[in-house]
Amino acid sequence: MNFLRKMFNKELESERLKPFGDKITHLEYPSCLLHELLLETVLKYPKLTAYDYFGKEVSYQKFYNKIEQAAKSLKVLGVKKGDRVTICMPNTPEAIILVYAVNMVGATANMIHPLSSENEIEYYIDISKSKYILTLDLLKTRILKATKNQNIERIILTSVSDSMPLVIKTAYTAQQIVKDKLNKKEQAIEELDESKIIIWQEFYNLGYAYNKNNYKETGAGEDEAVILYSGGTTGKPKGVRLSNNAINSMALQVISRVESARPGKSVLSILPIFHGFGLACCVHTVLLAGMKSYLIPKFKPDELPKMIKKKKPNLIVGVPTLFEALANSKETSKTYLKSVTDCISGGDILKPELRKKVNKYLLDHGSNAQLRVGYGLTESVAVVILSPSYYYKEGAIGIPMPDTDIKIFKPDSFKECKPNKKGEICVSGPSMMMGYLNEPEETKNTLITHPDGKLWLRTGDIGYKNREGIIFFESRLKRIIITSGYNVYPQYMEQLLALHPAIETAVVVGVPHPYKKQVPVANIVLKENYAKSQELTQSIKSYLEKSVAKYSMPLAYEYIKSVPKTLIGKVNFKKLEEECTKKYGSDNK
Repeated sequence: MNFLRKMFNKELESERLKPFGDKITHLEYPSCLLHELLLETVLKYPKLTAYDYFGKEVSYQKFYNKIEQAAKSLKVLGVKKGDRVTICMPNTPEAIILVYAVNMVGATANMIHPLSSENEIEYYIDISKSKYILTLDLLKTRILKATKNQNIERIILTSVSDSMPLVIKTAYTAQQIVKDKLNKKEQAIEELDESKIIIWQEFYNLGYAYNKNNYKETGAGEDEAVILYSGGTTGKPKGVRLSNNAINSMALQVISRVESARPGKSVLSILPIFHGFGLACCVHTVLLAGMKSYLIPKFKPDELPKMIKKKKPNLIVGVPTLFEALANSKETSKTYLKSVTDCISGGDILKPELRKKVNKYLLDHGSNAQLRVGYGLTESVAVVILSPSYYYKEGAIGIPMPDTDIKIFKPDSFKECKPNKKGEICVSGPSMMMGYLNEPEETKNTLITHPDGKLWLRTGDIGYKNREGIIFFESRLKRIIITSGYNVYPQYMEQLLALHPAIETAVVVGVPHPYKKQVPVANIVLKENYAKSQELTQSIKSYLEKSVAKYSMPLAYEYIKSVPKTLIGKVNFKKLEEECTKKYGSDNK
């Protein structure tokens, strides 16, 4: 294969896309597995640094060797082609290595949030039929509880410190020992079966005993490579099945449109790998491009300027809250952003005011980069629309990626809207999902074949396209709260709250937050014979914590007599949002 060589060394033919000048609108796409396309980069740039983890650099060749070793270890454990291996991890080398090793043995990486609740983990394991798990030692108890009724073969435990340089690892381990002692004093540890646990290094060493050459399974680009989780169109967590071809094509599209995605350049890989934006853009795209990835397992906004000064990245990719933290920092150096040539914001709406603020901050601190806007969904891997680096229109989310068709249709119809008329944003292109895991009806409602013969992905978002072909985002058809770039689905939380014995009904709305952008507030109508109290609130909170991730938990619990309705009898979400914003919004903090 020579797809990447063509992109790096040969000027591709392109159409003229007015008014943007010469721009690549079509690419060639290989049909291969993730690790096979990665190998092209490895063979061409074996000595370049693939990733840096707390100052410890690993070359592309050594990185690929580690993937092969881990693949052999998976074969020794008994992982077969078609199996699903759960990776419940932040951004660490072990997590990245296993994603590609799982791909190499023909299995699927089932990616889940490490902050998921016990019940959520159990649900993700159950619907994916996953028998193998990689997770952090800090999550051992939660994982053991969540999987005690599941058919689990092995749980691989690793630590954030496993791949750290020795000095940093020693200091980190000492801190963890102190924390562990404090935790043990504060809580009783439940007796759990640990017989299926294997430590990462023991797992990794298994590969040395594998003498066969069949650890690289043959597979097709259309095969399932990764499962990520999204709320779909109803709010219930759904597994999004992504093929090798979908992920590879999106990565190649981004490389064609991002000038700094070139061999030897570097990026801060802050966005998490259990998120499509993080896995596909900040890991796979970066590695295919021959870039250096600074893996960040835990991001602290106030440390961003210090991190940039030390690492000197060329590309920064993040959610709007990351760039807001950057623009609000008190860093005095006027040149510390000199290395930054590209900034891309995605995962949430970027307000024009924030973009202007960030652009001014970039210029004032030595960078000529202009903050670009990316738009996409987990169902389309990640980015399907990106604003050009040289042209921006206020409020726009950009132009389609190569070979990606974006149309605005009247909701629930095949009729295309005229320019500047609002409708549902729909996508057709090579990066669309295979479908939802075990959800044929939901898949049918989301992936629709139109009379034009194309398969279209309904985004559930309202927007419009102007006469120049620039796309604008307006609002969401489906109710959703985005907090720090993570999706919170009110309908799902409302269903859980309604099961509490004291609750008649509940409505969850989002209110503005100074850093997280939005946080949920639960409006609760109690059943007769129940009255609000601190004890009841704690009971509801404890109940919800069993099934909802920490980042999804409501900021507050508001007790109301009845749910307000519109004139036609629908829930008046707007009124509840306004009332909760007055009481709990960022202006009142």
